[in-house]
Amino acid sequence: MSREQKIAQLHGAMETIDIYAVSAEAAQGEGGLDAVADQFRVERHVDGIEELGIPRFRITNGPVGVGMGDGTPSPPATALPMAIALAAGFDPELARDYGGIIGAEAATLGQHVLEGPGVCLHRTTIAGRNFEYFSEDPYLSGVMGVEVTRAIQAQDVIAIGKHYVLNDQEVERFRTSVEIDEDVLRELYLLPFEMLVKDAGIAGIMSAYNRIRGVYATENRPVLTEILRHEWGFEGYVQSDFWSTRSAAPSLNAGLDHEMPDAKWLNEQNITAALQDTSLEIETVDRALARRFTQMFRFGVFERPYAPGEIDAAAHGAVSRRIGSQTAVLLKNDGGLLPLDPAVASVAVIGQSTFVDEACLGGGGSSKVIPLYTVPPVEGLRDVLEGLGSPAEITRVMVEKDLSNLGEARQAAEWADVVVLMAGHVATEGADQPHASLPDGQDRMLAELLAVNGRSVVVLKDSNPVLMPWIEAAPAVLEVWNQGAEDGHVVADLLFGVVNPSGKVPTTYPRSEDDTLYAGRPERYPGTDEGDGYPVIRYSEGRRMGYRWFQSEGNEPLFGFGHGLSYTSFELSDLVVDAPDGVAAPVTVEVSITNTGQRAGAEVVQVYAGIPAEGQPPKRLVAFAKVQVEPGATERVRLTIDPGATHHPLSVWDHTARAFRTVTGDYTLYVGTAADSTPLTTTLRGAASGG
Repeated sequence: MSREQKIAQLHGAMETIDIYAVSAEAAQGEGGLDAVADQFRVERHVDGIEELGIPRFRITNGPVGVGMGDGTPSPPATALPMAIALAAGFDPELARDYGGIIGAEAATLGQHVLEGPGVCLHRTTIAGRNFEYFSEDPYLSGVMGVEVTRAIQAQDVIAIGKHYVLNDQEVERFRTSVEIDEDVLRELYLLPFEMLVKDAGIAGIMSAYNRIRGVYATENRPVLTEILRHEWGFEGYVQSDFWSTRSAAPSLNAGLDHEMPDAKWLNEQNITAALQDTSLEIETVDRALARRFTQMFRFGVFERPYAPGEIDAAAHGAVSRRIGSQTAVLLKNDGGLLPLDPAVASVAVIGQSTFVDEACLGGGGSSKVIPLYTVPPVEGLRDVLEGLGSPAEITRVMVEKDLSNLGEARQAAEWADVVVLMAGHVATEGADQPHASLPDGQDRMLAELLAVNGRSVVVLKDSNPVLMPWIEAAPAVLEVWNQGAEDGHVVADLLFGVVNPSGKVPTTYPRSEDDTLYAGRPERYPGTDEGDGYPVIRYSEGRRMGYRWFQSEGNEPLFGFGHGLSYTSFELSDLVVDAPDGVAAPVTVEVSITNTGQRAGAEVVQVYAGIPAEGQPPKRLVAFAKVQVEPGATERVRLTIDPGATHHPLSVWDHTARAFRTVTGDYTLYVGTAADSTPLTTTLRGAASGG
């Protein structure tokens, strides 16, 4: 390759634009990032070089389905439930099915790269891209991310883990700098990325927008090279997030390999100048290309002709419906109001248009999926009730955002036998939520309508956990997340008991925003100017994030991590732990789970560990298993906790040794069905190690 050809392969083919000016316009105008993005055409490919046999390299977004891809407009695909919903399934098999759909559709559409999964953590519940990420817990995030990655790459599609690392908020994402202790970085925020590299063999990593300790993630050699490659053994390539590249020579020298979507920095002028003044060597350019080309050969990109096909919408939609029904969370069900009796005479469906008129696809920004089809709420209810032979009459009332027709909604609620109140919010890339409450007066809407009819069910369609000031008045609350195309069918299946809910919340629901780690602490979020002009975010809460925060602070959450009810009931018993070598070798945990109710259902057995080291929170999730149990039956569940596993379940980071190690002391194992519901415990003796 000539020097010019090499440089042409370092970057995407889009015409260079001033994305920072565009982002400023988005912040000031209506419609946010989506409205401004409509003004220009985003190209998502690298031009091929025909004489060298290098094909056009086609890239699509995809944490929650095949989103913006190489083509204008982007081709339609299956709109799946959000990633936060997938994590609520607590089921690696569901993650394999999810990744299989995304990978298969990317391959069918002729795409070579799928930008996902996203494994940043839900440090706050209001972050705009939490819907693309899995959980507040690094182990759960890693497990789901590994299975999604394996399934994508099994379709000969390159998966790219993102956003590496600490891209945990959208406010000022181009400017912020994160200050974090090394042990916290290792034990929480880097952990799921480490699992992607070591357990899934992921082919690509996407660097983040933010600064890390004052240095942009795209220029951060300790993160991109020393940790990712030297310590973890990553053999793939690093692509920038779109427009996150900030330099030419410093970025390539740090370990960035590919700029997207344009050539603002890795262009011929900059690279040539850097080569001439020796701030960059041609071997570094060659290395960047070799890393990407190696993965292209690994996945057959050079041999595969471009021949896009047709997605099997019905088959993939059926999988989406099954995934969605197993990831919804029954938060509350006083008096056994749910499931509803199909013989009910009348059902009033009430809510704002986004939630009662359309399938709630969710997810604004670059991950938005153009759906092949959708099933709106009322249509889905009618389909399911017809299949059950129900005579129910369905009345729909769309409440205006200004609540001007709330009187009409009250009347409908008063006369119906059952009321289904649909509410929620749809988050977007580029903006965090201004608060943790439901937008557009929905809290008032729910409070007033719940007072009208005691047989009212609240169906939440959320991108994030929300505050619920009306919770005491609601007999039943079902969190279904942003469901995607099969919204109408999934919700109806759950409401009328066609499916027994089995999801668990993957992120804690606070009772009040005052209980969060950032309340009254602007240096933690959204950041403060410490004199350099840009916001600095200090993760001074340390490991006390998510359920670890609530346990450490003694705050009782509204719904704790791992919480989720069922239409049946379960009981855990007979805990047996086999650990002849303490925590120096794999620990086996066995427990019996009995279905004490009248319906078949699934429960998630969760194992947490208390680590005897200073600064550690009371519990961390170290193992889980979802178990299907028939009524009256008992299943014996066996879980293994391997201290040598990539998520370092029983270790802490030793900065002096630059390694994870176990510590001397008593390790407590907690077994239960949620972080704040662990009735079975045992103690293990641990000794210090360097492993």
